[in-house]
Amino acid sequence: MDLDFSQNTILEDESILLRPLQQADIENLLEISLNEPETWEYSLVRANGRENLENYIKIALNARENKIEFPFIVFDKKSGKYAGSTRFYDINLAFKTLQLGYTWYGKDFRGMGLNKHCKFLLLQFAFESLGMERVEFRADNNNQRSIAAMKSIGCTVEGVLRSHMPTFGSDVRRDSIVLSILRNEWFDKVKENLKNKL
Repeated sequence: MDLDFSQNTILEDESILLRPLQQADIENLLEISLNEPETWEYSLVRANGRENLENYIKIALNARENKIEFPFIVFDKKSGKYAGSTRFYDINLAFKTLQLGYTWYGKDFRGMGLNKHCKFLLLQFAFESLGMERVEFRADNNNQRSIAAMKSIGCTVEGVLRSHMPTFGSDVRRDSIVLSILRNEWFDKVKENLKNKL
């Protein structure tokens, strides 16, 4: 099985559109990058400021070229604005697993249901088009907003990796919480429950 990393992969519903991230998207995301530094409080790779955003996108596109990540830009149809970015990463086709993360949205798009629409489309694609058996999520164990969002879409908490990795620009190491959704869970309950929340 080969993963299609083409520029033609577009996921959308009536509210949002996800398309592959491009170099030119620096301009689409720059306003959030310049004006909302709190967006990257828990991020391992910062995208605050033009230089960091350029680097962030460059790293993401290189990973896509190497077929280990698949980054998207998120477009909010209701406002007609770009809302942020998300991606599949740590893709293991042999094991039929991947991680879903590097997700961030501008403050105007948080708490508005946009994340649930994004996650529905991405999970549907992962399980129903890519044939994945497991989708994993990780977050800084202090990032309560992110953890609550993952639980609300139907993720199961698996545990915490203690002193898992260094935090950005610091000697402090973070604990990482691990959550997941399995293929049978998606079809048995998560898909329907999430659809009802949209």
